[in-house]
Amino acid sequence: MTISLSIRGAACAAILALSASPTAVLAGAHPAPEVALEAALARTPETGPAKNIILFIGDGMGVSTVTAMRILAGQRAEMDGASYDLAFDAMPYGGLVRTYSVDGLVTDSANGASAITTGHRTVNGGIGVDGGARCGVCDTSRHVPTLAQRAKRELGKAVGVVSTAAITDASPAAFFAHSPDRNWQSDADMPAAAQAAGCIDIAAQLVLAEEDLRPDLALGGGLTFFRPEGAGGRRKDGQDLPALWSARPNSAFVTDRDGMNAAIAAGHDVLGLFAEVHIPHEVNRPAVAPQTPTLEEMTRAAIQRLAAEPQGYVLLIEAAHIDKAHHAGLLNAALTEGVELSKAVAAAQDLTDAAETLIIVTADHSHGLVLNGGGRGDDVLGLIKGPTGAPRLAGDGRPLPILVYSTGPGGPEAEEGRPSLEGVDVTAIDHVRQAGVRLGSAAHTGEDVPVYADGPGAYLITGSMDQPYLFQVMRHALRLPAVAP
Repeated sequence: MTISLSIRGAACAAILALSASPTAVLAGAHPAPEVALEAALARTPETGPAKNIILFIGDGMGVSTVTAMRILAGQRAEMDGASYDLAFDAMPYGGLVRTYSVDGLVTDSANGASAITTGHRTVNGGIGVDGGARCGVCDTSRHVPTLAQRAKRELGKAVGVVSTAAITDASPAAFFAHSPDRNWQSDADMPAAAQAAGCIDIAAQLVLAEEDLRPDLALGGGLTFFRPEGAGGRRKDGQDLPALWSARPNSAFVTDRDGMNAAIAAGHDVLGLFAEVHIPHEVNRPAVAPQTPTLEEMTRAAIQRLAAEPQGYVLLIEAAHIDKAHHAGLLNAALTEGVELSKAVAAAQDLTDAAETLIIVTADHSHGLVLNGGGRGDDVLGLIKGPTGAPRLAGDGRPLPILVYSTGPGGPEAEEGRPSLEGVDVTAIDHVRQAGVRLGSAAHTGEDVPVYADGPGAYLITGSMDQPYLFQVMRHALRLPAVAP
């Protein structure tokens, strides 16, 4: 009995060591369990076909990232973060999605997004190609149609793609392109042998695709991949792709918010490229690029334009900088991008009818973010505190942040151990968060990612799912046949 009590006491002490002093818990937005049950019992699944599909990808948004996003969003709204609801938390259906590639336990964005948009797992680095492809080897027989291409060609639906990254980056490209190497964003990035074998760079595929495959709207970054050398770009073939886009009837190329809004109001097909490569992180964008639209603004513009199409539409919206900020260890920036994703989802819900639009929110892969402890009222970007409010010290005698990375540029040098953090503002937007193992760029991780859904066919999003299953749900919701004709 003495041993048992001692163990229990030690366990309790360990738990308390990771908790802050008690604080008042503010009211949250999540419904009480009994209310949630009543809502579930009253729910009637939408089993009919979907006129529209909106697929949100929070790049790098694993379960722990969603938890941290939720807490931060709630705290910024002056509510209890733990019980707060992001826009997609309130969706009625969801589950967990397994993420891996043909050649790895951990996927990159290219395979992860392609699995969702084509129904085929492929190699890391591959976009819109099947599992027999080899990274960097051009073989056009490996190309497989995307959901967007099939919806446009077979059903006459409009297609849109939106991202805070270059529109030629891995996840958005998986909606419209086919490449065994995600880095082939312009012809300057391709080996001569690949071009000779018939492969085309991703930017050219977006603009020069046949009319019944080409997206009607693309909003994001990546201007340098579309313009030739000598004209602010990197293309070696001399093609000015934005000029070719805007030369078509009822088409516009825009580079800022005002241009986007004017083109949308005019009902044009719109190519909006708002940055040379990636749109700035939202924590920096208002200061460095105030005329660049936010993810929410691009989402509203895209839906406004595509909703005018009588046959409906399919739309991919990527919050790319959750991942890109995670890679750099910029925790504040990463979670802020997640809050922006929630705003974009809320905008989509506001502008669509759940009886005709299937909305799915998921991720291509996860990141190694860990929530270590903290009190309910503590700033989730801060340090774990003790009863007096001072930081609690870990076994190395140094404070422990509430959130840390498993790998990344914030990892310790072998000789020095963890930094002391004395005098460091760990909540700052430029603070590089501590990591367990030092890497130049934080690594993806291989655990399941969450998925949330609402609308026609959403009831099929449940349990433990394989990533290509999400494609099958969307295909079924559109009533596309199992195999492309």
